[in-house]
Amino acid sequence: MARRRLVLMADTHLPKRAKVLPDELWRAVEHADLVVHAGDWVDVELLDELENRSRRLLACYGNNDHGELRTRLPEVGTAEVDGLRIAVVHETGQAHGRERRCEERFAGHDVLVFGHSHIPWDTTADTGLRLLNPGSPTDRRRQPHCTYMTADVVDGRLDEVRLHRLPARGNVA
Repeated sequence: MARRRLVLMADTHLPKRAKVLPDELWRAVEHADLVVHAGDWVDVELLDELENRSRRLLACYGNNDHGELRTRLPEVGTAEVDGLRIAVVHETGQAHGRERRCEERFAGHDVLVFGHSHIPWDTTADTGLRLLNPGSPTDRRRQPHCTYMTADVVDGRLDEVRLHRLPARGNVA
């Protein structure tokens, strides 16, 4: 049985919302087979660091990303992990009708990771497309916690999607 670990994050907004990513998230990154970042990096330094510390990185730019980030990153990124087809995009529009819009736009994919709202999301469209928003590890906005997600790919299928709550920003190193 092949098992691959994914780490999903979005809306890091470094260094505006926080100076660094939480240590817990860095530990998860270092043990992941694939790290997915759904945009709104704000500064290219985090991209450089994630490229250096990740075994494999799948990423896109967000609406707050400009300059070199838009040069180096696509609007939509795609990857395959043991046959599981993954796409990442920053914005998917309003919550109402999201599954229908995304299953049309991302037909042929099994998983869509997105960001923008800072609100964790986990639903499945009628076609089987799994939509995941990991929230934000640095800016909880109206949510009770800063968050990120992990998941496993087991024999080509998504398994054990988990939302991780992070300590309050004051406890972030």
